[in-house]
Amino acid sequence: SEERYKWYIRTYSKIAVDQMKKNKIPASIILAQGLVESGAGGSNLALKSNNHFGIKCHQEWRGKKVYHDDDEKDECFRKYKNPVESYKDHSEFLTTRGRYSFLFKLPNKDYVKWANGLKKAGYATDPRYPEKLITVIEKYKLWKFDGSKKQITKSKELLDSNKILKNTLAIRDTYLDPLSLIQVLLLQKLQMNELTDYEKTSL
Repeated sequence: SEERYKWYIRTYSKIAVDQMKKNKIPASIILAQGLVESGAGGSNLALKSNNHFGIKCHQEWRGKKVYHDDDEKDECFRKYKNPVESYKDHSEFLTTRGRYSFLFKLPNKDYVKWANGLKKAGYATDPRYPEKLITVIEKYKLWKFDGSKKQITKSKELLDSNKILKNTLAIRDTYLDPLSLIQVLLLQKLQMNELTDYEKTSL
């Protein structure tokens, strides 16, 4: 619920900022991942094992374990004494695994690049993972915890598509053939990031 999300942010924003200062991971990203992965602290994994980031055991884990259905049945997840330990381990997980090293070359206030980078590095299998993180960050103004004064403006691609869409709609007002209608619909889907690879080739 909305209140649970606000409670979660109030409760864990300080630890997220502390981890940002120590490890150069944007606090907005840390909080957004915690919110999305744990359902604002309400998931079974978070409630039973204090795991707020969906981190699986992997070979090097020597701590307590819990088994939970995810991409496969009965997968091994890390269990923590408390949520703070989960936040600390999340930072260690990102800073010590080579596949995430490129993220630390990104501007640490650019949550859009970080969100897309986490997906690229394989943190989550959900193709909409970056979109979910960015939506939560902007809805709850989590970028403030990075020290930013405003959210990141729309990407050039989106601004360009808006311009094209307006021009296409202006043409539609005078004459609309089936091809123009298809173009309008594709551009609307582009704005919502819902285009398939095949549809992208049609633009």
